[in-house]
Amino acid sequence: MKELLELGNKYAQESDWKDFTAVKFCLCAMGILIGTCITTRHKPKVRMIAGSVFLATYIPLMYKVFKIATKK
Repeated sequence: MKELLELGNKYAQESDWKDFTAVKFCLCAMGILIGTCITTRHKPKVRMIAGSVFLATYIPLMYKVFKIATKK
């Protein structure tokens, strides 16, 4: 657990406002995916948009995490 927290600190130190903005969009999209309580008719559109935003933010964020984790 300590290593995971250290990784989080390293990630924060090497991040800028753009990275944190991406984190916020990523988490927002995940929340929308989890909490879609809309009519059945609109669910596919909302899920597709939220899923796209999630993937567009999650992939670069995880790439950076793994890049920082492997740098020593």
